[in-house]
Amino acid sequence: MVTRVQTVAFLGIDAVLVDVQVQVAPGLPAFNIVGLPDKAVAESKERVRAALIASGLSLPPKRITINLAPADLPKEGSHYDLPIALGLMGAIGAVPSDAVQNFLVLGELALDGRISSVSGTLPAAIAANSHQLGIICPEACGPEAAWAGEDIDIIAPANLLALANHLAGHQLSPRPVAARYSKAENMPDLGEIRGQELARRVLEIAAAGGHNMLMIGPPGAGKSMLAARLPSILPPLNPREMLDVSMIRSIAGELAGGQISDQRPFRCPHHSASMAALVGGGLKVRPGEVSLAHNGVLFLDELPEFSPRVLDGLRQPLEAGETSIARANARVTYPARFQLIAAMNPCKCGLAGTPGHTCRRGDRCADDYQGRVSGPFLDRIDLRIDVPAVSARDMIGRSKAETSKQVAKRVEIARQRQQKRFLAHGITNIHTNAAANPDLIEKIAAPDKVSQDLLVQASDRFSLSARAYHRVLKVARTIADLAGVEKISRSHVAEALSYRLGART
Repeated sequence: MVTRVQTVAFLGIDAVLVDVQVQVAPGLPAFNIVGLPDKAVAESKERVRAALIASGLSLPPKRITINLAPADLPKEGSHYDLPIALGLMGAIGAVPSDAVQNFLVLGELALDGRISSVSGTLPAAIAANSHQLGIICPEACGPEAAWAGEDIDIIAPANLLALANHLAGHQLSPRPVAARYSKAENMPDLGEIRGQELARRVLEIAAAGGHNMLMIGPPGAGKSMLAARLPSILPPLNPREMLDVSMIRSIAGELAGGQISDQRPFRCPHHSASMAALVGGGLKVRPGEVSLAHNGVLFLDELPEFSPRVLDGLRQPLEAGETSIARANARVTYPARFQLIAAMNPCKCGLAGTPGHTCRRGDRCADDYQGRVSGPFLDRIDLRIDVPAVSARDMIGRSKAETSKQVAKRVEIARQRQQKRFLAHGITNIHTNAAANPDLIEKIAAPDKVSQDLLVQASDRFSLSARAYHRVLKVARTIADLAGVEKISRSHVAEALSYRLGART
């Protein structure tokens, strides 16, 4: 007789059903797991054996075979412990064999029988709900699973004994409650920035249209401060975006306590980050920083200090809004539609172009330093500005700058204009100008003849690529949206061009 328990394998943020088939048959005592298990899955037999003994059960001296079907799908992770244990408990009569046939099961077992938390509970619960199944998960993951819906049956026991009592009807476990929705609080405020009026203006444009941005300036000019305050002027995540972000964080094991938030992600990796850390991958494929920044902001400080190979690895996610990781036995795709904010010094010494400063290496210092960033990568950045050093006069006295709350209102109104425009064209999956494709941006921008002539002249003089041409149009469309104007004029195009051509790159 074969006992079956259902669990999942993760491909990107998708959960694929896996059938755990348990057979206890006469023969020489053995415990085999087949079906392309990785090291963590293969070692689960020792954790399962110890957990069953701690719960007052023992495995019979027979030949035990665990098959994880489909057999050609790689199985990774420790969440297979609990379904294997439940299958064995059903096979030896410790729990009714049909008690879990309508449940999807995942959880890691400790040696004393406790059920430890695992990554990916939220996408697993959503998959269970879509297949009209309940879910059995660790107690710590119950609040996370509860976000999948109010109608899904959830059992979240603390240990194997509590689970056996629940399935036998002796002591029912309460249904977990979804973790409290966490609102963003105490974010850095844009009103704390002294001076830098141009940078504040460009940051507002970047927030309104979802544009990529590069700031170039000497150390201490406030580039990192400006970037850190971008989330405070961005609109909160809508329910669909919040679910996508939470699923990625769940797969990465960063959804602590199952608590989700409407605050947009802000990721700031160190410049020593590897390709796998930034883009995703590794021995066990995991989402990288670009995916963890999905629907949010990826801030790359000290941009030229990143490996050129790693930076060029961002070109495809920046264009496609997703990252595809190919392996010999699998191909995994993670969503990665993020807003890139980068900062860099103008040269290695950091003071090139500063009045009164003369570098012994001359212009070569800046050329060599900025040359570490490739042209195709820079071509994907819409806004490039110089951020000069702040003078002592700017620092003295009380700041009269607008607060994040005031700027956020204008950003929200501009984004609402964009969404209404996209809906009028029958498009529901695009929310910002930066995400519009070339055909769409030409329709919704449609500058007048004077503006078109200026754009053509600039394209000819500065050899703008086709991508750069459309990105200037996107920025001009956002500037007009902030101004509350439906028709793009020459001033909007001129301002957009100045942000693309004015920085020292």
